[in-house]
Amino acid sequence: MKTVMTILGARPQFIKAAAVSRALAGVSGLTERIVHTGQHYDENMSDVFFDEMDIPRPTHHLGVGGSSHGAMTGEQLRRIEAILMEERPDWVLVYGDTNSTLAGALAAAKLHIPVAHVEAGLRSFNRRMPEEINRILTDHLSALLFAPSPGAQRQLEREGIAGHHVHVCGDVMADVALHYRKLARRPAWFDTLDVDTSEFMLCTLHRAENTDCPERLHSIFLGLSASGRPIVLPLHPRTRKSMAQQRVRPAPNVRVVDPVGYLEMVWLEMNCLAVVTDSGGVQKEAYFHGKPCVTLREETEWTELVEAGANTLVGADPARIARSLIHPPAMRASAGLYGDGRASQLIARQLELA
Repeated sequence: MKTVMTILGARPQFIKAAAVSRALAGVSGLTERIVHTGQHYDENMSDVFFDEMDIPRPTHHLGVGGSSHGAMTGEQLRRIEAILMEERPDWVLVYGDTNSTLAGALAAAKLHIPVAHVEAGLRSFNRRMPEEINRILTDHLSALLFAPSPGAQRQLEREGIAGHHVHVCGDVMADVALHYRKLARRPAWFDTLDVDTSEFMLCTLHRAENTDCPERLHSIFLGLSASGRPIVLPLHPRTRKSMAQQRVRPAPNVRVVDPVGYLEMVWLEMNCLAVVTDSGGVQKEAYFHGKPCVTLREETEWTELVEAGANTLVGADPARIARSLIHPPAMRASAGLYGDGRASQLIARQLELA
């Protein structure tokens, strides 16, 4: 029996784990143990996902979050290393590009425990983003690399990472979207917002490059306001804090609500007119639910979405934001960008065989 130690810490990782953990449980030769670093500390940003999405409860909960990148990553590294030294799993499985991802990969690699990386090969080519550093380092530390697309595989090859340990498996987010569409939950508070379904824009805003820069944060809200569109904004704790510090007051057309659970988020994505976001995961969720996406960044690691016309990059420019919301881009048919919804099963199978 092989033991897979999964490292989770942030909302997108919980969502991806919902699909992969289910696939791992279906393989008789594998058992999974979960370390929750606590990188997301708000209940609606973490714990609720284990309940809603039927993810196995964590074996270890570290409670390490809310500090600087260096302090957070260092403390996570120290705590994960102690767990790995005690339990000695056969594999460490990490997702995406968070500090938890890098800490888990570093701890495992230094102890000569092989690392498997889900979402390998993604690049925004902006090394000012902490996530970009985390992606690059994790890929170069990993023994199994699961690329979501042929483009991601080609990027790994350009960096000298090639061979039988790289697998194009598709995107586990496609698996999740297919599974949870039927379970989507209309938020109880939605009717109090006085907006029509299919006419509102769904916005998420949390990246430090936007929230920690007063000029960008004010510019984004100017663009949202100038669009005149009804916008529903589930507010990330970091963004709420930055808005208070920078005295950003949303216009009346921006309806601010508390963070939502995953099933409520799925309903909002399925029923909105378009999505405006700076989240990597939400860009893909918009695509899987057939909604055009306006991205509040200058670049994206999901380049296929831009090339397919499903995603428009507008940065923090108020005029571009407003224009893209007033006239959302039309979705073009581009099926199969990220596999056929069986990525999780392929990942579990490769871990069984490795």
